[in-house]
Amino acid sequence: MIPRIHKRGKRTLGLLYYLYGPGTHEEHVDPHLVASWDHQAPDPGRHPGATYKDLQRLLDQPLDNIDPADRPAKHVWHLSVRNAFEDRILTDEEWGDIARRMVAAAGIDDPDEGAGCRWAAVRHADDHVHIVATLVREDGYKPDLNHDAARVQAQARVLEAEMGLRRLNKGDGTAAQRPTSAERHKARRQGRERTAREALREAVRRAVAGALSEEELFDRLAAAGLLIRKRVAPSGDLLGYKVALPDDLNKDGEPVFYPGARLAPDLSLPRIRERWSASGDGDDQGAPLADRASSVAASGPAAARRRTASATWQALVVIEHSDDAVAAAHIASAGEVLDALAATSAAHTRADLRDAALAFERASRSHVRAERGRDRALRQAARELVRGGPALGRGEDGATTAMAIDMLFFFITAAIHWHAKRGHAQQAAAARQAAEHLRAAYQAAAAQPLGALHQRGRHLNRPLLQRQTEVLRQALPDLAEQILAEPGWYALAATLTDVQAAGFDPTSLLSEAAGHRELDTADSVSDVLVWRLRRRADLPAGTSDMVGAERRAQRSTSHARRQAPGQTGRRPGRL
Repeated sequence: MIPRIHKRGKRTLGLLYYLYGPGTHEEHVDPHLVASWDHQAPDPGRHPGATYKDLQRLLDQPLDNIDPADRPAKHVWHLSVRNAFEDRILTDEEWGDIARRMVAAAGIDDPDEGAGCRWAAVRHADDHVHIVATLVREDGYKPDLNHDAARVQAQARVLEAEMGLRRLNKGDGTAAQRPTSAERHKARRQGRERTAREALREAVRRAVAGALSEEELFDRLAAAGLLIRKRVAPSGDLLGYKVALPDDLNKDGEPVFYPGARLAPDLSLPRIRERWSASGDGDDQGAPLADRASSVAASGPAAARRRTASATWQALVVIEHSDDAVAAAHIASAGEVLDALAATSAAHTRADLRDAALAFERASRSHVRAERGRDRALRQAARELVRGGPALGRGEDGATTAMAIDMLFFFITAAIHWHAKRGHAQQAAAARQAAEHLRAAYQAAAAQPLGALHQRGRHLNRPLLQRQTEVLRQALPDLAEQILAEPGWYALAATLTDVQAAGFDPTSLLSEAAGHRELDTADSVSDVLVWRLRRRADLPAGTSDMVGAERRAQRSTSHARRQAPGQTGRRPGRL
């Protein structure tokens, strides 16, 4: 339930004409009164002979009880209360009760006082109601409306629980501005899936992901097909920007422009510049971002995804052990990584990754001001994803996508805990939604590469499979039986074979991979260990032909079995 207090007005009659009228886009259906201050107000929508003027006179009558000089300059108070799309349709009686409790919570009318303001609640759609009130009480005094917005929000949370409606978290003022009713109706009329504001927000976020300069940002926005207007000072300095969709026009046939700050708080030009100003400071990741990205672009999307997995893994430690400002920067940069990954994803993961990025957008902002600079590795990963280009979704591209998503899932799980500990309810809820979308994207991305590894594992000869079972029991005695019972065990066995063939000690590397991070949130422990091992050993993530490696591992096992007791024949592990 979303209560919204609109700007105060001067003309009660004008607001009534709108509420009882057809609406800007013919969206108002059967406008009628559901409640009023005295339960007897005339209803121009249902009562024959009742007029808008009759209702307006009654609402504004208390104004005549005070001197004109004491009347409020803007005496019309307007509140709308809207339910979520998935909520049940409420009856008029239920909406009337909601209206009475909302005006009482706001300080407009209190039945116990007996001298409240006059008000009326009009319903013209299934999912919301409008309340109009005159800001002078019956006794001539003005109501106390300090913190009225906070009070109606608190009442909405109580009503949600009592009426079984979708329960929203308390806002903190960092959310992006919601589309207006007019924008939503315009989108439906034009057959758009989303409003122009929402489409522009996503386009700008993708353009910002990994960008290093104003020139690069505006080049990306232009390449995305957006119209751009820049606000320039007399000195020639750039002060801000606006963007528009070419086919989103106003009544005069002109494009509708939105400033970056109106799309989201962190998309204003000064906030975007904060990312650039710190992009060369505060860490020891090596070459400058632009230099490293140029080499990665030539390597393609698989290399970019592999680096994304590594950068995300390293960032996990940061958000758990660094101060809040640094952790907030990494969480914000993870939003850039998700935007870049969604923009370059293959068709079978595109929708889920896009939904994950859109959900996490809310989790990437809080009142903790991000300290930019030490988040450079994640911003670099986002840049490399963009410059690496679209992934094909198969082979090494698809497998490294699954690897990157797996690491991002653990990062976002850590972000959920970080926000929850600090009381960021909306951000934690948004991160949970993002995690669910990532889970679905992972299942789509991992099916083919893990399936291929599974088949390889099933075809290992018996002595080699027994050897990998021994490795598992030795490295993870507490988890061995659970992993052996999982369908992913054969993929893990094939990966352990590759680890051994690459010259690593599989027992020690497996123990390290399991102990480095928690595994409680994993649907399949064996799947998680596959990606951790392949990343740590720098093994091909995809379905590349590993028959040669298997044969080397099999020969190594046969040789070990022929050796004298006490000799393992294994190479020393290396990291």
